[in-house]
Amino acid sequence: MTVFGPEQATGHMIPLQRTHPGHVPGKFDPTPIEHNEGFSALLFASLDGVNRQQHEHSRLSVQAIVDPDSVNPHDITIAAAKAEMSLNITKNVVDRVIRAYRDITTVR
Repeated sequence: MTVFGPEQATGHMIPLQRTHPGHVPGKFDPTPIEHNEGFSALLFASLDGVNRQQHEHSRLSVQAIVDPDSVNPHDITIAAAKAEMSLNITKNVVDRVIRAYRDITTVR
C-alpha cells in the first residue's frame, strides 16, 4: 500500500490528506476555511472568553458558599486555575504588545 503516488508530488510540495476530521485543514484541503473576522473581532472575542472564565469562577465560588453540596470542589479549583491562567496569558500578551510598541516608537 503506497500512501503517496508520483502524481501527487509537484516540485517540493506533497499535498497531505486529512485522515481524521479533527485534524487542522491545510492549504491543499478542498474546503478551505474562510476568515471573515477582523483582528478587532478576534481580540474582543478572546477578551470575552477571559471575562467568561473569571465570571464562571466567581459564580462557582458564590454557589459553593450558598449551597456547598451543589458544587464539586474540584470544579471550583479547575475554574480558578483556568481563570488565573487565561488572565496571566492576557497580561503577558498585553505587556509584550506595549513593549513592542515602545520599541517601535523609540527606533531612530
